[in-house]
Formats: sequence, structure tokens, C-alpha cells
Amino acid sequence: MAIHPIEFRYGTEEMKEVFGEKHRFHSIIEAEIALARAEASVGMIPQPDADYISAHAKNASLERSKEIENEIHHDMMAVVRAVSEVCGEAGRWIHYGATSNDILDTATGLQIRDALDILEKKLKEILCVLLVRAENTKNLVCIGRTHGQHGVPTTYGLRFAIWASEIGRHIERLDQMRSRVCVGQLTGAVGTQAALGEYGIEIQEQMMKYLGLNPVDVSNQIIQRDRYAEYFCFLANLATTLDKIGIEIRSLQRTEIGEVEEAFGSRQVGSSTMPHKRNPIRSEQVCGLARIVRSAVEPAFQNNTLWDERDLTNSSPERILFPEATILADHILKVMITVLEGLNLKEDKIRQNLSMLHGINMAESIMIELTRKGMGRQEAHEIIREKSMEALSEGKPLASLLSKTPEVTAYIKSDEIDQLLSPDVYIGTSVKQVERVIKKLRVLC
Repeated sequence: MAIHPIEFRYGTEEMKEVFGEKHRFHSIIEAEIALARAEASVGMIPQPDADYISAHAKNASLERSKEIENEIHHDMMAVVRAVSEVCGEAGRWIHYGATSNDILDTATGLQIRDALDILEKKLKEILCVLLVRAENTKNLVCIGRTHGQHGVPTTYGLRFAIWASEIGRHIERLDQMRSRVCVGQLTGAVGTQAALGEYGIEIQEQMMKYLGLNPVDVSNQIIQRDRYAEYFCFLANLATTLDKIGIEIRSLQRTEIGEVEEAFGSRQVGSSTMPHKRNPIRSEQVCGLARIVRSAVEPAFQNNTLWDERDLTNSSPERILFPEATILADHILKVMITVLEGLNLKEDKIRQNLSMLHGINMAESIMIELTRKGMGRQEAHEIIREKSMEALSEGKPLASLLSKTPEVTAYIKSDEIDQLLSPDVYIGTSVKQVERVIKKLRVLC
């Protein structure tokens, strides 16, 4: 019986596999094999036994491990016994010198590595979508909004470029944190490596070399959870960027604004009672699930505050946090790629909104020009502010009022006012900024 929506509604199969029981089980076995190989490399266990373990350990079954766990009530020892059973005489060396979390945390390092590979691929995919959108709309002028109110113009290209730049930083963060979060350990019961003798550090380094992970510099019974907290902060940060994009799309799709619209299938139903509805349900899903991803951050930080060399309070939350936060982050990343690829821009509505205030939102342009031609900046601000308020209250075009204002016409001719109030000529360096972002980030595609 399926209970969690991840089981039947959310998540990609590739990420679910990474955090599924079988992949976790085989990651643990990979760690045990690497341990045996590393110990053989320094002569701690016989090389033929390590070779036998390498060849046969993967024959252990998850089902048998569960049977054993039902008897002994210890998940790690159940795996150790299941693997030992298929390794014959060589099985006596399985888990030699290790404590449970040497293997379990190292297996988690393998899962994080695999998860980051999947996320990185999708991050580059969404980046490429955003860069194409930015290139295609770099000259598409639209109204800018601050505090939900019309401001001076911007461009859709700049909006897409801002999102692309943020995704680019997430790719950079992902790469930078790999060395800190894709780690494993072999430090023993309390971190001293006492069971491994003088070769402890060398065995740990060799084991992680086999696995493609970084070894910890120092630890106790577990890998310190500041590393995992960074991982969950990364997921939360990424989810928040997707949330931000989703909120903007939802806002711009409001009936009153109507500048963009999520792709809507020919047979898609928007409402069970209102047949006309075309709702931004994908963006809403992204925004909603981002809340769940962010909720992993607080328990992830708390998991770093354990008693002495460790207690077990981190274990149960992590069994939930890792699969849930990662699978959902990957899911909403995929959903947002789909949204951005199919996003419809309604240029007629964009233009209509751009001219809605009949030039009042272009007041800054006049103020800047008055100052440039000799009027004090503060004086210019006050004059244009008064005329803008008058235009708003009376519903008149700003140009008609300014052309009758001597303080303004003394500096700016009436025919110049209309040109200064044109939004198409007041987008500054936005096109150059977009092109600069595209040039910088295109190499990641």
C-alpha cells in the first residue's frame, strides 16, 4: 500500500532508484568490498580473501538481510551477516575493524555523489533553457514592478538572465561542495581507528580511493553532520530559486496581468466546476513542494548536535530527510524545466501593460533629463512627483501635463517629452547585461 506521494505522484525514477532500498543495500556492499580491498593492500587480511569478497559480496540479497534483521534487530549487522554468508571462508573478514557508521555513512556519501550527478545534469538543462529564453527575449520590453506597482521598463530577457545567473551559481555551489559532502570514513568505534592499528589512516584513504570519495580528516563514530547540513542547505537554496521563478510565473499569469501562461493541453481540465480555467498548476506544485524541501534544513542542523562521540537521534530523521528532500528537489527541478520550455509569452498583453499608465511610470526619465540639463536633482524629483500624482488622480497622460509645466519646458521641449516617455528607449544596458550572462554561462550547456 502506497502512503507517501513520492511513491506514486512525485519524483523521477532515476532519483528514486538512488534512494531506494536496493541501491542503498548495494552501496553498503560497495563500501564493504572497498574496505576488504584496502585492508588487503596493507597486508591486514589475505589478498585472496579480499579478491573473493570482491567477486561474491554482490550476490548477497536484500531479502536475506531483512530476514536476519527481523531476528537480531540491527540493520548493519544484518547486512554483514548476509554478505558473509555468500563469501564463504573469506566472509570472516567482512566488516573487519569497522563500526556501523563507517559503512553506513560512506554508503550515504555514495548516494549523495550519485544524487548530485543527477541534479547537476538537470541544472545544466534548465540553465540552457533559460539562456535560450533570455537570448530570444533580450529586446522584449515589459513593465517592471516593485512592491507590486508599475515601475520603469525592463525586459523579459533580463528576467530570464537573472534566473539563469542564479542557476549558474547553484551549479558552482554544487561543484564546490562535492569535496565536502561526497565523503566516507573508516574511523572505528569512537574515531581513533584503534581496531585498525598503525595502518588506519592509510586503509581509510585507500578505501575511499576505490570508492571515488574523499576521506574525512578526522571524525568520531560518524561523519560530522555539518557536511550534510550544507547539502540540505543547497537543496533548500535550489528549491527557493525554483519557488521564486514559479511565483513570478503565477503572478504574471494572473487574469489581470496575463503576460505569460503555462502550456495547456488541448484536453487538459483546469477546474472541476469552472470549465474556463487555465491554472498555473505546475508552478504551484513547484512552490508548494519547495516548502517541504526547505523544511529539511532545521532537522539537518539539529543532527549535528549529538551527545559525545555520537547518539542515534540523527539516524531516524536522516532516513526521511535524504530521500524526501532530494527526490522532491529533483522533481521540482524537472517540473520547472517543463514549465519554462512550454511557457507562452503574450506580447500583446505585455505591450498593453507597458502603456497602462500612459507614461506616468516613465517619470524617472524626465527627472534624469531635467537634472542633466541643469535643474537640481531634488527639485526635479519634486516637480515630476507632483505632476505624476496629478496625472494619476486625474487619469491624464503625464506628457500632456508636463508640456504645460513651464519649469519643465524651460529645459525640455514638448516634442522631446514624448520621446523621453517612450519605454522602448529606457532599458539602459539590459541587452548588454543579458548578452554578458549568456556568454559567461553558455559554456556550461
